[in-house]
Amino acid sequence: MEPEQLWEIKEVLPVGISQDKKYLFYKLKIPVIAQNSFKTEYYQLDLKSKKPRKTTQKRVEKLLKDRNVSPDSKYKLFHKTVPIRAVVGKELYKNYNKNNAYVIDSLDYKCWDKWNDGTYNHVFYRKIETGEEVDIMSDEPYYCPQMPFGDETDYLWDNSGKAIYYVSKKEAGTSYAISTNTDIYCYSLEDKKTVNITKPNPGYDTQPAFSKEGVLAWLRMKTPGYEADKNDIVVKVGSKIKNLTQGWDGTVQHFLWSEKAGLIFFIAPIDGTKQVFKLTFDKQFNHPKIEQLTNGDFDINQLIVENEEQLYVLRSDMNHANEIFALGMLTGEMMPCTFSNEAVYQNYRLPHYERRYVQTQDGHKMLVWVVFPPDFDKNKKYPTLLYCQGGPQSPLTQFYSRRWNFQLMASRGYIVVAPNRRGMQGHGVAWNAMISKNWGKAMQDYIDAIDSISKESYVDKKRIGAIGASFGGYSVFWLAGHHQKRFKTFIAHDGVFDTRSMYGTTEEVFFPNYDLGGAYWEKNNPDAQRAYHEYNPINYVANWDTPIMIIQGEKDYRVSVEQGLSAFQVAQLRGIKSRLLYFTDEGHWVTKPQNGLVWQHEFFKWLSETL
Repeated sequence: MEPEQLWEIKEVLPVGISQDKKYLFYKLKIPVIAQNSFKTEYYQLDLKSKKPRKTTQKRVEKLLKDRNVSPDSKYKLFHKTVPIRAVVGKELYKNYNKNNAYVIDSLDYKCWDKWNDGTYNHVFYRKIETGEEVDIMSDEPYYCPQMPFGDETDYLWDNSGKAIYYVSKKEAGTSYAISTNTDIYCYSLEDKKTVNITKPNPGYDTQPAFSKEGVLAWLRMKTPGYEADKNDIVVKVGSKIKNLTQGWDGTVQHFLWSEKAGLIFFIAPIDGTKQVFKLTFDKQFNHPKIEQLTNGDFDINQLIVENEEQLYVLRSDMNHANEIFALGMLTGEMMPCTFSNEAVYQNYRLPHYERRYVQTQDGHKMLVWVVFPPDFDKNKKYPTLLYCQGGPQSPLTQFYSRRWNFQLMASRGYIVVAPNRRGMQGHGVAWNAMISKNWGKAMQDYIDAIDSISKESYVDKKRIGAIGASFGGYSVFWLAGHHQKRFKTFIAHDGVFDTRSMYGTTEEVFFPNYDLGGAYWEKNNPDAQRAYHEYNPINYVANWDTPIMIIQGEKDYRVSVEQGLSAFQVAQLRGIKSRLLYFTDEGHWVTKPQNGLVWQHEFFKWLSETL
């Protein structure tokens, strides 16, 4: 497999089910390399024959039930940006209309890869008969959908059509940057009043959804400032809120009400994969019971729709991008329904992967994925890459990526070692929480993993590299100062190089406040002092002695540009072979097709030079 083949992969995006429940609509997002963009094609899957065929966007819109139209068909929900505050210089100084200034008074001035220009996403409803539009958030300086990943699922009608529920973090200014207090609000069409229905909870409240019977459920994190807290399914029954997954040692990513009463399906990470679970309960929402519905070395990434004892889902693994599968709810059997990338896959041989379990230095059992090249021969020796996951609390599962693609790495002759080090979801709440306020133990997990796998005869111990992005980039910078000749090369993308300057430039300040334990000037705070001194990679650059490639996006406001540039400057001034791959139009990821191809070619060029 070559990078160009990877960028032939089409992305499957479910759209919805037809009103007569005969068809499941989806679209393909297809890279167009020459235009450095994507095109979209629409398809319909016949739910009886399980056969897909191409269709048009117009037909989809005609047959699809519009979730944004009220149950009585009188109103339609939508969102758009509205100007609230004047912060752009051209608005403030109209006589100087060529200025490019921003006037900033607080810390909500940027998010991921965008600057706040004084406009906010707001929810509206339109009266279908007259066309009159009403902004239900008025002149509030708050977002819905949420920035940066929110979409129209952040708002919905209740079953009566008399109220609109929406998600918003109603904090502004600096308090926005230090808070995760996202709430669910109810706006009444009758009296035009808004009520915060999750006010008692200081953490995240997201993904509201109503059952067929009109019961509201959503996902809740209870710890303020902790973006990776245990995510529970809660329901509102009368005036009471009941936590249905409180006693379960896991975290929910996504859920779907069943058509049947007393049943919710949800997705959660478990043991290096993402699987479907079913949650059952009685009429009073008591005695919740959780059962795992699917099991295997694959990821279930989305619950699309339930229809006639089948659940339609998106599924991927390390060798295959997302496709739609039908899951039999009674049998647990899965049947593929779409084959969008089969023509690409048939052109090359597939790597294979194995589970390994490594004992950490402090006695924990840690899952490690090991990915082998196609036609692997255990009697040969292979260069090996230690993959360091970002997050730091994101799960390392059977994901398929156009950037960190294990299939492509293995196809180029590398063994990939991918540890589920502490901080990763799917191994219990305690394992996930262990990384907060102590990033050092996770670094030891990486050392334990590579030392264990390196004992195998097929690992070329003289040719081992470490790679990663975000927290994975931090891990690479840290290992560069502590590896004691284990590694021959490093690649760090958008990594935290200096925890102090990262605290001073990152936009979601709640993250370092919680995960690093506070601010670097808090001299009497042992957690903070450890994070900004003992576990700060910049303090160990005197030990750097190994080639390193550094990749940085200029528009990355989570791990800002000074992190990558500072690390590259250190390597150059210390006389270490180093290279900077700098994207002027990318943020924390690489999203444009031609940039993605340059990323892959430079990635493997560096490895061929140094490993």
